[in-house]
Amino acid sequence: MPPKKKSLISIVVPCYNDEKNLTPLYKQLDKILLSDDTYSFQLVLVNDWSHDKTWEWIKKLSESDKRIIWLNLSRNFGHQWALTAWLEKATWEAIISMDSDLQDPVEVARDMIIEWEKWFEVVYARRTDRNDSFLKNQTAILYYRILSLISDTRIPRNVGDFRLIDKKVLKAFLGLKEKDRYIRGMFAWLGFKTWYVDFVRPERTQWESWYTLRKLFQLAMDGVLSFSMFPLRIWFIIWIIMIILSLIFSTFMATQVIISWDIYLYQLYKWISVIGFWVMGLQFIFIWILWEYIWRIYNETRERPVYIISDTVNIK
Repeated sequence: MPPKKKSLISIVVPCYNDEKNLTPLYKQLDKILLSDDTYSFQLVLVNDWSHDKTWEWIKKLSESDKRIIWLNLSRNFGHQWALTAWLEKATWEAIISMDSDLQDPVEVARDMIIEWEKWFEVVYARRTDRNDSFLKNQTAILYYRILSLISDTRIPRNVGDFRLIDKKVLKAFLGLKEKDRYIRGMFAWLGFKTWYVDFVRPERTQWESWYTLRKLFQLAMDGVLSFSMFPLRIWFIIWIIMIILSLIFSTFMATQVIISWDIYLYQLYKWISVIGFWVMGLQFIFIWILWEYIWRIYNETRERPVYIISDTVNIK
């Protein structure tokens, strides 16, 4: 009887200024996953134009281990597109994506493979405790609650880009061509048989995240604007509220004037001025939201590539 064919599993890690992370990350992966003879692994490191010695460390690791594949992007395109750069070239049976900051435990990746072997096609790593600052924890909880309420797609809470997908899911994912990417929402939209592996996210102890406040805000906007029409539909809700408030206020004022027979009881220009400034502020907010959608429409119509690969190693 011929030996059972090994499952081919690709582990993809986007890297940005991670020279301190790569060696301990590789050691963990090699000890827990890469040395497992049950599967055939490849480790894909995508350098998103780091400014430190990340590129040199990746080249050094790839010289000592031919299972390591690396892609060097021509400039910093962002985490979501660094991840997409490999997904659009992957051909293996399962793909695990994880971050390089050592907050995605390799042991959890092993548990995800076990669930995949049970015929689940998407396996998420779900955080039961983030171990972040109080402010970051609360804003993340609030964001995911709001997103789940307004989104047309049910996007899992407390999951990031640490997941395993089957090649069937990858094929469907490659059919999605939008350029403003919220990948965790895109996989939720695809569906397929899904499971979760819960874990406690370890604390960040050695260095700060390169996900700045601006990048986090952009990621949050991608999630809202790519999977919800609520920011536009809210115009109608506010219009209804304004009509109701105006009717109540007008009825109250008219009743007071009739009872007192004093037509100068209210100085209307004061109220109109305050309400006018309030409505004007709302208009500016919603004009900004409208232009966000218009920009995304324009961005989708351009033929400009969303990432460019400068160099590769060990890719056949």
